[in-house]
Amino acid sequence: QVQLLESGGGLVQTGGSLRLSCAPSGRTFSIYAMGWFRQAPGKEREIVGAISWSGDNTYYTNSVKGRFTISRDNAQNTVYLQMNSLKPEDTAVYYCAADRTYGGRTYYSTDPYNYDYWGQGTQVTVSS
Repeated sequence: QVQLLESGGGLVQTGGSLRLSCAPSGRTFSIYAMGWFRQAPGKEREIVGAISWSGDNTYYTNSVKGRFTISRDNAQNTVYLQMNSLKPEDTAVYYCAADRTYGGRTYYSTDPYNYDYWGQGTQVTVSS
């Protein structure tokens, strides 16, 4: 059974930082593009950022540009989401996901339907 395990969520004040980690069990994900998504209560799941398997290419949704950084350590089979200058509107459950499509060193997808494996999610709460 393939699982993605997120960690690092929690409660933080406005302006604070958190680092989320995502590590798969049962398989290496070093050749998969990875994405971070979030879902706030009453809202649809949205992409936060994505990274190609090589790490050469990244994407960020506009609301997190300049504040969040997605990275990966393929030797450790782990993907990270560094979140700085957090705002109350960042409060959500954050999910990591893996895309099995092989599209080259710079490939990533922003479409959640392209992702094949999902974690259980980790809660991030930013207090005002």
